[in-house]
Amino acid sequence: MHRVLSLAADKTQPLLERVRFLAIFTHHLDEFFQIRVAGLKEQAAADLVATSADGLGPREQLAAIRARVHELTAEASAVMRDLRGRLAASGIRIVDWEELKPGHQEELRDVFEARIFPVLTPLAVDPAHPFPYISDLSLNLAVIARDPLTREPRFARVKVPPLLPRFLKVSGGRRFVPIEQVIAAHLDLLFPGMKIESFHVFRVTRDADLEIEIDEAEDLLSALTTELLRRRRSPEVVRLEVNPSMPKEIRSLLQRELRLKSSDVYAVEGLLGLGDLWPLAEIRRPSLKRKPWLGVTQPRLLAAKGSPTDVFAVLRAGDVLVQHPYDAFSTSVEEFVRQAADDPNVLAIKQTLYRTSDEESPIVQSLARAAESGKQVVALVELTARGDEEANIGWAQRLETAGVHVVYGVVGLKTHAKTVLVVRDEGAAIRRYCHVGTGNYNPVTARGYEDVGLLSADDELTADVADLFNYLTGYSNQRRFRKALVAPAGLRARLIELIREEGEAPDGRIVIKVNNLIDPETIDALCEASRAGAQIDLIVRSMCCLRPGVPELSENIRVRSLVGRYLEHSRIFRFGSDERGPRYYIGSADLMQRNLDRRVECVAPVTAPALTARLEEILAVALADDVLAWELGPDGWRKVATEAGFDSQSRLEELAEERARSGL
Repeated sequence: MHRVLSLAADKTQPLLERVRFLAIFTHHLDEFFQIRVAGLKEQAAADLVATSADGLGPREQLAAIRARVHELTAEASAVMRDLRGRLAASGIRIVDWEELKPGHQEELRDVFEARIFPVLTPLAVDPAHPFPYISDLSLNLAVIARDPLTREPRFARVKVPPLLPRFLKVSGGRRFVPIEQVIAAHLDLLFPGMKIESFHVFRVTRDADLEIEIDEAEDLLSALTTELLRRRRSPEVVRLEVNPSMPKEIRSLLQRELRLKSSDVYAVEGLLGLGDLWPLAEIRRPSLKRKPWLGVTQPRLLAAKGSPTDVFAVLRAGDVLVQHPYDAFSTSVEEFVRQAADDPNVLAIKQTLYRTSDEESPIVQSLARAAESGKQVVALVELTARGDEEANIGWAQRLETAGVHVVYGVVGLKTHAKTVLVVRDEGAAIRRYCHVGTGNYNPVTARGYEDVGLLSADDELTADVADLFNYLTGYSNQRRFRKALVAPAGLRARLIELIREEGEAPDGRIVIKVNNLIDPETIDALCEASRAGAQIDLIVRSMCCLRPGVPELSENIRVRSLVGRYLEHSRIFRFGSDERGPRYYIGSADLMQRNLDRRVECVAPVTAPALTARLEEILAVALADDVLAWELGPDGWRKVATEAGFDSQSRLEELAEERARSGL
């Protein structure tokens, strides 16, 4: 998270990009509390004595987290102060209510009465009115109002409606007022006849992890729907955010009613809920943003006149590798599924859907259209994809209505594999085509997440993908595949075998690019290979539990992370020296116990020389970066010093444009 926050603090970044990074940081911190901190609090409450890899128990971890979060939130508040000043200098002002002229206050009063007041519900707290439920991530006002007759102070809560914009625009320029200040300025209308003595903003974070025993659920869809309804009223609060100015007695009341310890309360300077800055980052000011990247069509998927080519004919001639967002998702993966849906010779389409967009997904539309035309269509929808459960239930129901066979995977496992299988009647034979990727089939994130994918008509790989779908939709104990590496059937074992082979080679070489490296067995194997002399580079975007550079343990291991405008999401595995000829794999799996033991993952080999050269280029560019790169050392992450000024993401954009111009 600090690496993302550092981009928000980086004054060399375009101003509105900094605003966006601050919103992303806040979202990540919220999610960390909803899932990780919530889990640790449950462990601490249960008096579990299990320790983490660094020897800390749940309570020690919570204490360390609290100290670090205080540092991060203080830094985020300082960044926000700096951004407000710089935004104002650029003509975008976040102003307080008191700064407005009377005419503009009157204008917002009209807005309040017409659009805000009707949806507000003040909730009193007294013997006749119990303390209200405070919803997850909601922004609220704690109001103290005094009855002029009894002189008795009363406490009330006013929730800021989440469906209303957080920042209200004032006429006469780009000026925005936080909505909670507009509500606070009109509390007299909510509590007529009462004297408003004070108000204070607070925000609550709740446990958002699902607690569903999938093994015991007779109907997963019904059980998950019930659990989602329960989660909306989750009793477990894990964090209370307040401003330092909140009086002790109000803070104590909230703490008591929400059943929190003082260590669960975080005093934050300035605005709470900075994730709501996202709409401001979308303001149309091109001079304050980076030039948008639209992606190019992978040259082999482009017909002579610039229109989409016959994807199946291209794949019969050889595999295609795409890297998003540099290669456009719409003219590659989306086009593959679209052509399959509309091709009368296609008999069946099978696809996994882990996360897709909230808007009308072109891929989902293609699957529905294919089913309506009589094709056999199977969609494996992972209902329990964290944060997307409700959206995925909606997609599953829409697809079923269109006639798609919707299944939810294997009992006890989460399906995380990113695969599509197309079965086509080509006259003399039935032929299969597939896509194996590292990213979700989501057109929105495909523009902001860096991912790779392999489109192939290889007989053995497509047969493996077909077997994988049979495993997911039926009953199968298959453990061996021809080319694909599949979890939990044997992915970890094969990866460790490949790592050990490099440890045994005199010129051992390993490069791995993943989101997270946590799995103890894999870490042990990497350290063993390092001790044997293998040179190892790890590109890990997020969590890494391997400490590099430790003498006689990991001194031949280097770990770096790239943090930039695109979220580095691809998983690429390279084993072997240049002299021996390296082997390459791509797929959905991170090196975590949950991925290798409790998820269905698919990793595919990439063997065509032109494609392995592309993967080598991607890795080489990532290892050369000194603009976005951070290095992990014995004392934690540190920014790589910028000397050459080599930005890997900018370079990959340039390379994509060069390929598009040359047609290679």
